[in-house]
Amino acid sequence: MGVGEDKKLTTFMGFERENGRVGTRNHVLIIPLDDLSNSSAVAVEKEIFGTRAIPHPYGRLQFGADLELMFKTLSGFGKNPNVAGAIVIGIEPNWTQKIADDIAKTGKNVDAFSIEESGDLKTIEKASRAAKKMVVDASEKQRKEFDLSSLVVSTKCGESDTTSGLASNPTVGVLYDRLVEEGVTLLIGETSELTGAENYFAEKMATPELKRKFLKMFDDYQKELTSRGADLLGSQPTQGNIRGGLTTIEEKALGNIQKAGKSKMVDVLDYAEEPTKKGLNYMNTSSAAAECVTLFAAAGAVVHVFTTGQGNIIGNPIEPVIKLSANPKTVRTMSEHIDLDVSGLLRHEINLKEAGDRLYKLLVKTASGRMCANEVLGHFEFAPTKLYISA
Repeated sequence: MGVGEDKKLTTFMGFERENGRVGTRNHVLIIPLDDLSNSSAVAVEKEIFGTRAIPHPYGRLQFGADLELMFKTLSGFGKNPNVAGAIVIGIEPNWTQKIADDIAKTGKNVDAFSIEESGDLKTIEKASRAAKKMVVDASEKQRKEFDLSSLVVSTKCGESDTTSGLASNPTVGVLYDRLVEEGVTLLIGETSELTGAENYFAEKMATPELKRKFLKMFDDYQKELTSRGADLLGSQPTQGNIRGGLTTIEEKALGNIQKAGKSKMVDVLDYAEEPTKKGLNYMNTSSAAAECVTLFAAAGAVVHVFTTGQGNIIGNPIEPVIKLSANPKTVRTMSEHIDLDVSGLLRHEINLKEAGDRLYKLLVKTASGRMCANEVLGHFEFAPTKLYISA
């Protein structure tokens, strides 16, 4: 490999933000603070080309940790390096401004508009005018070359089957080990789907303190599930998992942890908590696809790697989702959703290193602007995690 080619594979072309963070996309985001503001946010998206709204059903009468997580998720999306500017729309001014002020700490363009005492039409007009200017300003930003260590990458699996644990998840493990060597910040989660493999996973923690923190987080998650009458131990996974040949959550978990590779965990994070350490970080997340990727994006992840067996079509509004599969049927019948076919591993046409190299090259291309299937197909699922009932 020549010097030029080697350099190309260890750098990417990204967008530098005002706070020094680096993004792979250049979105102008329209953020509804609450469910009542969805229609206004979507109206601005329809009016101003180049904007993206993230409607959701929450934001009213939430309290405590649940409200804090909602705020963290909304402001986290605005602060994500893939976002050039943000418009926040809410029914009342105080909470709306609170989210805008948090996003403004990054130095990027942000405006807030409340519907009370204005109504939808005036709010939509004012927000649209502000969004139009943001889109024009964002269009002037140019991609520059950055080392891969500027990236924050996340991973998850969905609709897993036997091919996931045998091939596609280990491919991500190879990628993650290589990215650790490059100094990349990496995220992995899915707390409930570590059930049965939690002790193996705990041994990946870099220190005894992190091991204790992880196991407490896992145990608390299990207690919450059992308090609601659920018991995952020995249970069946989802219907898609069953159809794919997985028989228990423990079996699924043993395949799931392959994505983490051989590296040690440098930190254990709570929901949507921004990582501060380069290397492999564990984040407490739901195992639901859209919720999990939403939490990663809220924490600042700028590229996501998603393995699927039976075929999961998840996307995200601001974080591109690279979809790979090793299931020959899935890559044939759902080809429009799959970015990388690694089914050759099962036919012994390629080895694990070669599969990892292909994924690595695709990651670099994606970080530099190559669109993922989810982006082309318009799969922009935004699903905030809700901790408990509202008042």
